[in-house]
Parts: sequence; structure tokens; C-alpha cells
Amino acid sequence: MSIRLLTPDVYNKIAAGEVVDRPYSVVKEFVENAVDAGATEITVEIEGGGKKRIRVTDNGGGIAKDDLPLAYAPHATSKLKTADDLFAIRTLGFRGEAIASVAAVSKMEIVSRTAEGDAYALSCEGGAPGAVRPAAGAKGTVVTADDLFYNVPARLKFLKSDAQEEADIGGVMARFLLSHPEISFTYLVNGKIRYRSFGDGLPAALAAVYGANILGDCIEISAEKHGIKLHGFLGNRNFSKPNRTWQSLFVNGRYVVNQTVGAAVANAYASYLMKRQYPFYVLFLDVPPEIVDVNVHPNKADVRFADNQIIYGCVYSVVSAVLDGNSRALEYLVHAPKSAEEPPAAEKKEPASAKPAPAPIFETGKRPETAAPQMSYAEARQEVRFDVTMPKGGRPNFFADAPVRMEVRAPSSAVISAAADAVPQEDVFAENQRLLREQSAKMRQERVEPDTLVYKGELFRTYLIYEAGDCAYLIDQHAAHERLLYDRLREKWENRAAVSQPMLVPFLLPVNGQEFAFLERNFPVLRDIGFEVEAFGDDAVRVSAVPADLMGIDLKAFFSEVLSSMESLRAIRLADLLKDKLATAACKAAVKGGECLTEQEARALIHETGGDLGLKCPHGRPAVVKVNRSELEKLFKRIV
Repeated sequence: MSIRLLTPDVYNKIAAGEVVDRPYSVVKEFVENAVDAGATEITVEIEGGGKKRIRVTDNGGGIAKDDLPLAYAPHATSKLKTADDLFAIRTLGFRGEAIASVAAVSKMEIVSRTAEGDAYALSCEGGAPGAVRPAAGAKGTVVTADDLFYNVPARLKFLKSDAQEEADIGGVMARFLLSHPEISFTYLVNGKIRYRSFGDGLPAALAAVYGANILGDCIEISAEKHGIKLHGFLGNRNFSKPNRTWQSLFVNGRYVVNQTVGAAVANAYASYLMKRQYPFYVLFLDVPPEIVDVNVHPNKADVRFADNQIIYGCVYSVVSAVLDGNSRALEYLVHAPKSAEEPPAAEKKEPASAKPAPAPIFETGKRPETAAPQMSYAEARQEVRFDVTMPKGGRPNFFADAPVRMEVRAPSSAVISAAADAVPQEDVFAENQRLLREQSAKMRQERVEPDTLVYKGELFRTYLIYEAGDCAYLIDQHAAHERLLYDRLREKWENRAAVSQPMLVPFLLPVNGQEFAFLERNFPVLRDIGFEVEAFGDDAVRVSAVPADLMGIDLKAFFSEVLSSMESLRAIRLADLLKDKLATAACKAAVKGGECLTEQEARALIHETGGDLGLKCPHGRPAVVKVNRSELEKLFKRIV
């Protein structure tokens, strides 16, 4: 087979698959170019989930007439000159391949004007540029991409629904508002404003993205350790979210998802959060460009640090100090409002045994007299080492031995494949499963006629006692009721015969863009089981009715559980998830242990079970225990 050189239209489309796989990545590249051009006002407009049109308008420096053709050329950029520049990158874009890649798979136009010149336009369709022509326009640049992937139908069919694409673009725009609070952004979806900021600071940008109420649940921090600056907002110890879409990390102004920093924050919060809950944060990590490599991911979605241990230790120590409320937090808090009744922090005296206050109260700007002098990053690498191999929620250990390098890496596909190949193909648990099925079938066959059972009372307000012949039956009232509710809900779900009960006051669930798109796509499934749900604006869902069998359910907890699995369930039908959640719903709605039942209620419960002695709760716990008279007599040594 001979080797041939690919033509530009082929390799540009290959590059487009790496750089602009979805509409959100086109928006990301366009806006990054606008930011690098020094824009103070940026407007983003999308139609049809970005598939039909993406337009970004900025008031930056603009592109000169002679440079317009080069804008469409692959690997043409104004941000790099030599290879050494790759190790000190201070701009968001630097590869010079985004515009060429987008132009290869769309109908694109650039209209630009510099401060000294006139406006000119240049169109490019499918990678074939036209001629530069005069145009009308203000200072800055307008970039438009229409009909994305029109000439690559194989790629087009793999795009998601308009709503999901809009949600992902909204997530990108939210991060731009947060990462550049000094810039005024306007984001429009099909002509309607979704986000708008005015370049008046991070708190205002945070309120524009998440709502003004978010500020009351956050702590603003600013710290510098070993030449590394960390600032932004942390959710307080009682503020958590069901998934990681509420977390934003910016390294040198660039949004990334980095496992080293993520692990440091997660471990700092570990002792304060419940299972499957995640901290909220918007953090900025500013490090010297020479110690971070941003050229390690096709979409620049991650970075690599020269020494992960220093980064981990700095982030962990700052976040844990603020959450724990110790004296070191005095250095890191930006605002610490005090109530008028409280004495100054320096005058307050607490007994040695007193626990730390829920939230630290310090005066801004003061530092402890014993504060250690600041080290540079280079000094920290030589003198301080962090042992990050700790259990979840543990504290880092400090030692001065030879440095131990740590890199957080996801397992490669080859490793995963090798691990999968190493697993035996035969089911080693088949025999155990067969025995369990036989035992379960035997238990189902063992029944007792409910009318023959004589009610003898209850034990510990949890176990109902019945007698029949020479046997006593102890029934866990919660487990039995939970199973009955679950079977009823599952039957109605499978037969689509759920009955809804209207709520006196509708329940409002605030969500972000990704959560909203996930729930909106699955509204039909929720309605099938009896929920009446609808969109309430673009950032909330209103529930006006619930399944009649689930009256009293904690809706906030229910939807939190659904959303906690959102990131891993994008490709799985919500119907499968809800079947699993029915067990939890039945558990919460069932009569609890400790509740006193009347004799009539106890008799009604045993009749509903049908005398099934093999009854188990949906989680697998037995609901009925049978005790023979001979077993009791052996306990009392009446027989041996």
C-alpha cells in the first residue's frame, strides 16, 4: 500500500474532529479569540443549539485587511512566534487551528475592523475562502458560523438534541462570565437573553450565573502560598450540590477540570459532606506560566503541573483552614462581616474545650504575628513535600525527604482493555446465584393463611407478633410496608396507571443549564409515573403534583438523587433510574420503626402481605421471621 499526502479538505476535517467536535467547542474557540483580542464587550448568539448559527461579536483590536486570509489558514496565529513560547503561554488560544477547523465544516464569515482602518469581510464555505470585500461594522470582529457540519453528515448525526447542545453551550458561557468578570458578556439563545453580565466584578458575575442568593452560601477567599495564588468563592460547609456541574476551576484564567486540584478540594470537604454530595466552588489558581503545561489536551480542558504535590498541598491547606475555621483562615478570608453584638475577634475568649465556630469571624487584612514567611515556588519544591497518599478526609503529612513525584492520571484505554481481558469470561457466581434463586423460590412457596394468624401485640414498636399453631411470626412493620408500596408503585409504573395528587403549593427546584436539559428531556418519563413537572423559566423546574402513593415524599432529596447520577446517565434512559428510585421512595413513605400501629392497622398489614413468609424489603432485608415453639423451648432448656 503506497503512502499518499492528504489533501487540505481531508486533513482540515480530521482536525475539526479534534478541535470542534460539538457546537460548544466552536463557541469556546470564538470567545477565547475575542478575549485574547482585548475585548471588553462580547455578545454570543446561537440558533438551533448552535447547529444552525453561532455568532460572536466583540469590540477587540480587530483583524487587518491583509491578515484576513491568514485567519482561515491552518496553524496561523498572532500569539506564538517560537517553540519556546509554548512554555510561557499567557493567552487562551495559541495553536492557530480553530478557525481553519471550523471553516472546514461550516459556512463561515469574518467581518472585522481595526481602530485605524475600515471594515472588511471574508467568507469561507467548506474550507474554501472567497475574496476580501469591504463591509460595514464597528471596531472589533464579528465571527459567524452557519450550518455546522453541513458537509460532514456522519458527524452531524452524532450531535445531541438542540436543548442538550444549548445546555452545554450555556455551561461554557457561564464559565466565561466567571473567568473574566471584567468583561461584559451577553448570551442569547434563539433571540432570548440567557446570561448577561456588565463587567463589574466576580460577585456580580457569580450572581448573574447562579442567582443573587448564591452569595449568602459562599465564602470569598484570597491566598498566596509559595508564589501560587488562589482566590474565588467556596460554598460553606452546609452548602452542597448533587453533581460536579457546580464546580469551576480556572488556571491562569483558563477553565479546566484537573484531578489534582479536584482531589485537594474534595478531601478538604470530606468530613462535612454526605455521600454523593459535592462542594460548590469557583476558584482561580494563578501560577507562573513556566510551571504549568496547557498543551496536553486537544481541547485544552486540562493542564499538567510541574509538581502536583505543591499544588495539592497549597489548595488543600487553604480550603481546609477556611472550612475548619482555625486561625490560619485569618490570612485567607476576603470579607468577614461581624454582627454589632459580637465583640472584636481579638477580645473574644473561649474555653480551651470550645469547638470551632461554624463559620470563622475575623477582621479583614490582619495577619497573625506568628505567620511563617512566604516561600517561593522553587523554595517550596526543595523544602516542603506533601504526602498526598492519604485516606479520604485525612490531613497531609509534611516531610523533608527526597521528593516523591505524583501525577494523577486516568487509566488509559489500553489498561482498561487489558483489565477487561483479564476477567474470566465464565460467571464465577453462577452457582451461588442458582442457589439463591432456589432458596428464594422455596421461601415464596412457604405461605401461611393470614386468617389463621392470631395477633399477639408488638415489640419495641417495630415488630408485630403473630401466632399460628406451634409457630410465632415476627414481622418488621417498616420492611413489610415498604415492600408492599414498592410492588404497588412498580406495577403502576409498568402498567402506566399512576395516579397524581396535586400539591397545595408547587415545589420549585433550582437547576443549572445542564441539569435543566437533563430533566426537560425526561419530563415524559416523570409524567408517566405520576409527576406533573414543567419548566419554570430557564433555571428552575416546577412540580405541581406527585404520584398519589408518594404523598409526603421529600422532593428535594428525590431530585437530588436523580441529578447526582446525571453525569454518568446521559446515555441511559431515566426510566431505568426511576425504577431504582422507587425503592427509596417506598422506604421514605412506609411506616417507620418506632411508630405505634393499632391492632386494626396491624391486621390490615398482614392481610396485604398475603401470608408470604419470604417477603423482603426492596433492599433485600427479610420482613418476616418465623420462630418454632421448639426453638424457644431450646432457649429455655426445656428441651435439648
